[in-house]
Amino acid sequence: MSPRHSAAEAARTRERIIERGLDLASVEGLEGLTIGRLAAGLGISKSGLLGHFGTKQALQLAALERAAVIFNAEVWRPAAGAAPGLPRLRAVCEAWISYLARGVFPGGCPFVSSTFEQDGRSGPVRVLLQRQFHAWNRRLTAEVRTAVANGGLPRGTDPAQLVFELYGVMMSLNHAIQLHGDDAATTRATTAVTRLLPREGPTARPVRPASGGKPAR
Repeated sequence: MSPRHSAAEAARTRERIIERGLDLASVEGLEGLTIGRLAAGLGISKSGLLGHFGTKQALQLAALERAAVIFNAEVWRPAAGAAPGLPRLRAVCEAWISYLARGVFPGGCPFVSSTFEQDGRSGPVRVLLQRQFHAWNRRLTAEVRTAVANGGLPRGTDPAQLVFELYGVMMSLNHAIQLHGDDAATTRATTAVTRLLPREGPTARPVRPASGGKPAR
């Protein structure tokens, strides 16, 4: 086998490991990513798997990085083309709800499960998870501030509070779907988001008829 083919095969194997590891982590948590269990599920040796990642922690970090790429593609990218501010916030939340409702990962959002799992822990995995959440928080906060600036949301809106509440909706949705199999959860989440992000901004004004004209009916 040529070096080029060997490198391509190694890259494909690494992708399989990350994909399988991420699916497993969504169900079992990052601590469930044991080298032996993952190797057996993929039909490769432990030494072969260790050759790609070296340690369990390296595999956990790779899984979190891939989860961020998928989350961005599923939630941010579909909404990126919407107008900045309230329209984009609503589009993000719609995509976020869809991402959870469609079960992109078999065990639900891996960030939700990892957050609970990493409570009280320390180390590189927790640090990466915090950095990922902070980056998403900054993105949402920036959109809230834009919505306030352009009149989509009231001037007194607290961006941190609103983002906190949006997180709460999505965490509750993931919980309701994964633990309870609640068929009404998606509708409830959509209703909650609509209350937090009204379709019409607070500065909306009725259209006035031209001089001498009559109001449209």
